[in-house]
Parts: sequence; C-alpha cells; structure tokens
Amino acid sequence: MLDVPARRPTAGSALTRLHQVLAADELSRDVALAGLGRWRIGGPADLVVTPRSTESLAAALRVIAETGVPHVVIGDGSNLLFDDEGFRGVVVRVGRAFGGFAAKPDGHVEAGAGLWVPSFVRQVIEAGLAGATHAIGIPGTLGGLVTMNGGSQRRGIGENVLSVDVVKRDGTRRRIDRTELRYSYRASALQDAGAIVVAARFRFEPGDRHALRREAIGILAARRAKFPRVRANCGSVFVSDPKLYSLIGPPGLAIERAGLKGFAIGDAQISPDHANFIVNNGQARSADVLALIGLARERVRALTGIAMDAEVRHLAPDGVMRPAHEVAAVPRFIQPPGQEHRP
Repeated sequence: MLDVPARRPTAGSALTRLHQVLAADELSRDVALAGLGRWRIGGPADLVVTPRSTESLAAALRVIAETGVPHVVIGDGSNLLFDDEGFRGVVVRVGRAFGGFAAKPDGHVEAGAGLWVPSFVRQVIEAGLAGATHAIGIPGTLGGLVTMNGGSQRRGIGENVLSVDVVKRDGTRRRIDRTELRYSYRASALQDAGAIVVAARFRFEPGDRHALRREAIGILAARRAKFPRVRANCGSVFVSDPKLYSLIGPPGLAIERAGLKGFAIGDAQISPDHANFIVNNGQARSADVLALIGLARERVRALTGIAMDAEVRHLAPDGVMRPAHEVAAVPRFIQPPGQEHRP
C-alpha cells in the first residue's frame, strides 16, 4: 500500500471559522499582495485578516493555529518582498487599529504596534522627549521598528524599549521585558519568538521641543535629498555592516563602487539616487528584485570580501519567510555578469 502524503491545510479550511470570530470588514479574500507592500510587487493572497482589536487578533490566531493553515503577520509591508506567485494562506495585518499613543511627564511612553513610525516620533517630540528623533524618516510601523531594532545614524529604538506586549501564535498574550529582548544591531529576540508585537513601552529623556523639531526637519531634508521618493521601494535593502563601513562606508556606497548604481533587471532598478534602494519602475517582478539583490551582494563580495545581509525578507508562496539574500543565493536568481542593463 502506497503512503499518501497528508494534504496541507488551505486557507479555505479556516474561512468558516474565521467568519465566526471576526467582523465582516476584518476578513478579505483573494487580495493582491502588490497593494499591501511598499514595493507594489506580489501576486494574490488567499485571505487577509485585518483585526481591529487585540481580542480579534488573538481569536484569529487561535483559529489559524487550530486549523494549521499557513499564515504570516505583517505591518504595512515595509521591508517585505512578496512573491510574484502570491501566498497560499492567511495574511494577518497589524494596522491602524493598533495605533494608540500615550506619554507621561516622567518620560514613559506607551504606543501601539500599528502606529506609523514618523507619527510616533513626532508625538514623542511634541511630548518634549528626546531619543527617538533619529527614526523620523523611517517608513513602516512601530511593531516592525521594535522587532528589528530599527533606527538610523547607527542607533536603534531598542535603546529606549522597556517592554513589549505580544500575542503568541496560539492566541495567548504576554508582556516581555527588555532583558529578554536581546537587542543588537538591527536585531532582537522578537524576530524568532513566534509572537506578534501589539504594543510597546519606552523611556525617553526630557529634551527641548524646539531643538528636537529642528533636528527632525534636518534629518528629513537630508533623506529627501538623497533617497528616492517617487518610485515604489521598500527603503534600505542591505544592513550596514561594521566591517564594510570601516572599509568603504555604508552599503549604498559599496554597491556604487561595485559599478551597479542605476543598473536594472527588468523593471527593478538599483536606484540612481541611492544604491541601497531598489525601485520599481512600473512592472517589476519579485524575481527581478531578487536577481538584483544577488548580483549586488556578489559584486560587493568580490570587491571587498564581505557578504552583505539584506534587511528585506521574502515571502514565498508556501509561507516560508527568509532574508532576501538567502533566497537570492538560489542559482536561478544570480544574474550573470553583463546581463544587467541601464534603462
């Protein structure tokens, strides 16, 4: 007798139960992932859940866990590359419903994971608190910033995090203290914790509101001068490596020195404005972006001996999420020298 592999649960198997625990406007079918990510790339997702409360999120995650349906949790889609073939599962979006903010005179701040990072920083500044201004120009939601210890100017938001509230994949809730978060440069224990950040608590020092505003304006002006704003992109593609930084500088400069600034594959292009950005010139595919990531990584490694890691994560059709440089290392995504072009 032949062994027949067990069939993998599909999103359809969870649909009826999700309808029972969610409001009608919290559940959508056959949603184009291109509309959920900042790159404007990606095929359809079977189901998208957009919970309006922690209770709804927990209920949805319980159903997903019990049915075994493939799923992924996202914020606004920053630092994510969705596959051209889409995703055969459930996408859970932690969005605007998780956008609360409260600041106390003693410097303690509590904020929701769905809050847009520039909005969070502005509210911290208006509360007369210093320490978050470096993140003013970072696109994305606070949950992602806290999870990856995001920031700029070689700083990370983890410096100010006291604790985070999470919902685990089985729907249970927990508060995690900073001692368990193990923050390091652009990384934390949250990335592998199997939990979804819904809120975070911070401690900031008092600051001069007017000086902080001027600092924020200066940071934004500098970003606008060198970063692409018109064409769709996900922000910085590669993480700044300390060894590379001391040898050449940031990833964008290394990619430029490798001769790839402005180069394109299909409609994906290493930005002529800043080489650590890949822009979508209209109809870029995920395969184009991955090929560029693989090419840039190999050229910089040949130049410096250092392999850059990507900030961007790729979501495969089966729900596996991996750093984009790991996917780009698959031979079919490595672009042979000389086959790239300038548009």
